[in-house]
Amino acid sequence: MTEPHELWPRISSAVFYDDAGAAIDWLCKVFGFEVRLKVEGEGGRIEHSELTFGDGVIMIGSVGQGADAARVHCKSPRSLGGANTQSLCVYVDDVDAHCQRARDAGAQILREPATDDYGDEYGANRSYEALDLEGHHWWFMRVARDPKAP
Repeated sequence: MTEPHELWPRISSAVFYDDAGAAIDWLCKVFGFEVRLKVEGEGGRIEHSELTFGDGVIMIGSVGQGADAARVHCKSPRSLGGANTQSLCVYVDDVDAHCQRARDAGAQILREPATDDYGDEYGANRSYEALDLEGHHWWFMRVARDPKAP
C-alpha cells in the first residue's frame, strides 16, 4: 500500500453546505478548525477547501451545480429537512472545555459530555455531540480509559 501524502491522513471526509463560506468561518470559530486551503469560484462559491484540526483534515465544499457538476448529488442536512447525512468524530484534548467553547460560540449541544464505558476489552471514551449551522452532527471525544491488556 502506498503511504498518503505527508499532509494527509489515511482517511478524511468531505462535508457539503449550502453556504460553505459561512460554514468554514463557523467551524473555525466554534470548533477550532484552521483553514489550510480555500478555493473560491464565481460569486465567492467554495469550490474546495481543506480545514485542519491537529493532524486531521476535512474538506468543505458547496452543494449542487457550479463548476463541479459531479456534486449535484451532494446535499446539506438543512436542504433535506434536517436529515443526518453523516456524523463526524474528532478527538480533542479536553472534551469538557471544547464543549463549553462550542456552546459559548453558539453551537447547539445535542448530548452533554459523558463517559461511555465499553468494558475492559474496549475501554472508555468521554464525548459530546453538537449540531452545526446546517445540521451536520459532530462528535468530539477523548479516550477516558484504554482497553485492558489481555
